[in-house]
Amino acid sequence: MAFLLVSIITSAVRGKVEQELSPECREFLYMETPPSGLEHHSLQFICQRYNKKARYVTLYNTVDHIPIYSAYTFKRSDGEKCVDVPWMYEPQLSTLSDTDEMQPFPRGYMHMNFEDSQAVLDDYTNAILYERGTLNPDEHQDDPDDKASTYTLTNVVPMVPDFNNIVWNKQEHIIRKRLNNYCRGTAYIVTGITTSGNMIRRENINRVAVPTYLWSAYCCIHYDHNAPFNERYKFPSFAHYGLNEEDNNEVVEISVQKLKEFLRKTTFVDQNFQIFVGDCIPPASSQAK
Repeated sequence: MAFLLVSIITSAVRGKVEQELSPECREFLYMETPPSGLEHHSLQFICQRYNKKARYVTLYNTVDHIPIYSAYTFKRSDGEKCVDVPWMYEPQLSTLSDTDEMQPFPRGYMHMNFEDSQAVLDDYTNAILYERGTLNPDEHQDDPDDKASTYTLTNVVPMVPDFNNIVWNKQEHIIRKRLNNYCRGTAYIVTGITTSGNMIRRENINRVAVPTYLWSAYCCIHYDHNAPFNERYKFPSFAHYGLNEEDNNEVVEISVQKLKEFLRKTTFVDQNFQIFVGDCIPPASSQAK
């Protein structure tokens, strides 16, 4: 796989904890509206910023130390990945922080002042069954800054290596090619998880929750109506999910409506759960256009 060397890796990445999402962060959400039905006291929005520019939005669980989802706009790309970008942590999740700049983990760092609210590199060091998997993948971005901004532990969940590298990564390629070829406007993507009882433990303490399933949905209301039928019926929206295990982990592609039904049965969303406003069914004027 080709790699893209990002030359500017020392610039600070910013991730701002949001009480109410600002307009610049809502631009990554269809109809500027986040998924509903996920309210919980331990969940916080983070507007992920890089070089003083908002890049995407994450809903983060400060108890289980994982993102519940990341929401971003797809950028046409050739699928190349970043390399030599340092992993970041989020000072905004620390009550002792005096900065809102997401920072690279320093060498020999002392992280006790923020590890209560987020995952740290040590959590993954000896977690041989899992690796760091990004919800907003760098291959769905094109600009080097957008790619670099995905390398934060607030955008990472523990994934089984075979599922991450073979199954889920293959599906990310499929979605990238589909949206590259047939989406004519902005494609909004939300990629998230379902929770489980499994945890990564460090020093006999539960540290990071391990998702049972990963799921993703996209919304692109302006698309190529002359696309082949086997692709056209997957617009304006479609979704998929996969089991985060070594076996029986095939990706299942389904409608957004079916994904909502699946998630209502498998995770903590309520009956009002909605990924996209109106399930990404565009107004009649948009369909005609």
